[in-house]
Amino acid sequence: MSRHPGQRGRRRALRQLGGALGAWASGLAVPAWAQGYGARAPSPAASDPVAAAAPPQPAPVPGSSATDGSEVRLALLLGNRQYPEPFDLPPIPKNLRDLKGALEHRGFQVTDALDRDLASSRAAIDGFIRLAQTAPPNATLLFYFSGHGVQIDSANLLLPAGLSPALQSDAMRKGSLQLLSDVVGRLPERPQGQVIAVVDACRTTLKQATEDAGLNQVEAPPGCVIAFSTGAGRPAIAPAVETQNTFYTGSLVRLLASTSDETSFSELFQLVKQDVRETMLKHPVEAIRKLAQDPFIADNSRSRVTLAPRSVRETRGPRFANRNEEADWQRLQEATWPPEVLQLADAYLRDHPDSKLAGAAKVARTGSDNAARLLKRSDVRLYKSAFQLQDGLSEDERRDIARAGIGDKDAAARMGRRAMAKGGAGLQRYEGWLQYASALGNGIAAYELALHYRRQEQPVMASRYESIARELGYNPPTSLDNVRK
Repeated sequence: MSRHPGQRGRRRALRQLGGALGAWASGLAVPAWAQGYGARAPSPAASDPVAAAAPPQPAPVPGSSATDGSEVRLALLLGNRQYPEPFDLPPIPKNLRDLKGALEHRGFQVTDALDRDLASSRAAIDGFIRLAQTAPPNATLLFYFSGHGVQIDSANLLLPAGLSPALQSDAMRKGSLQLLSDVVGRLPERPQGQVIAVVDACRTTLKQATEDAGLNQVEAPPGCVIAFSTGAGRPAIAPAVETQNTFYTGSLVRLLASTSDETSFSELFQLVKQDVRETMLKHPVEAIRKLAQDPFIADNSRSRVTLAPRSVRETRGPRFANRNEEADWQRLQEATWPPEVLQLADAYLRDHPDSKLAGAAKVARTGSDNAARLLKRSDVRLYKSAFQLQDGLSEDERRDIARAGIGDKDAAARMGRRAMAKGGAGLQRYEGWLQYASALGNGIAAYELALHYRRQEQPVMASRYESIARELGYNPPTSLDNVRK
């Protein structure tokens, strides 16, 4: 039996989904979305071995500087359909095609790499990193992966084409890419730009689908946003046909095309998260509703990079319709206490429903609503004074307080660590910030708090927050896990 009661419901959903797949295979009317991780799909045609062996060659970066008004946007899309039966993933080619078009529309220079083995995948990544290193400080760099992904020894692995997700752990570890060390950790930070990593992967193996061991929670390095198509330890669902996108990429492509130019990429991923969740919860197939994905976002961005480059936005008229809208937006931006943010966001959307910044206001409203409810809980001892923008705060602190006010779990954790570094009276504030971050879904913060309580000889609190961390899908590295023993 699973340690987590919620797993029983997921196991039932997986069994129901398997039944739906059987009905689909026998010719009964079941929507194309009814495919779970590892379900049998049609075999693809054999790929061209010459083409597969040759890594994609990105074009040189166009000349640009941080001050000439132009922006360099680079993307590498890595996707794998071809896995040994029964692990084939038919929608991956469409994912890459559609996302490439959507990103090019937003000014990206896109390199796509389909069905690459490990060596060719590494070559594609190496080429992209070399290109990124020559990009100006205001460049936007985006890496996207769609295929199978697993977690082994707390590391998130991206499986290349041809590698079976059913292999033993050692073989999978040696034959896969590590998300953080092989990709994200090697991408150069762009001080006035942004680094983005998007992983739309099937998050569990067949066995792990009922044992809560999908990809692990992560925190993004400075200047980076990492978006996963589903929560840690949860399965993602792929269609059984080539003519459909996965839920997450379908939403990402649609919102890239339809969302206002003034929306930031960080806000876009929040909107995609909401859209995926709502779409799956309303799906006609009960098993899919029960397995509705809740995308995971780790945001440590330093700059507000909008969907449209500045040169494009400047050709499309003023940002605000009138001075009243501009003043209302400024008031919303200056608010940091979640109940006040919620009130101002509601008013802004009521008074300016067609604003170019409506998407950003919706993100603020949704996040502050959740934050305000969590701050009422007795186990979250964080108060209004913690959200005040006092004199002497650094730019990073002011930014993180504002983000924490709209429910950013990682910003809250960073504020807690700053409080701990100050010592003295900061200890209580540290606990409050990490309690808040844990309530928002930061499993890493929950485990950090568990270790803190253990050092403080509070075993009951330590056990409680360790359990919360595990429930949130965080599996600590062995070296860190040994600290508690």
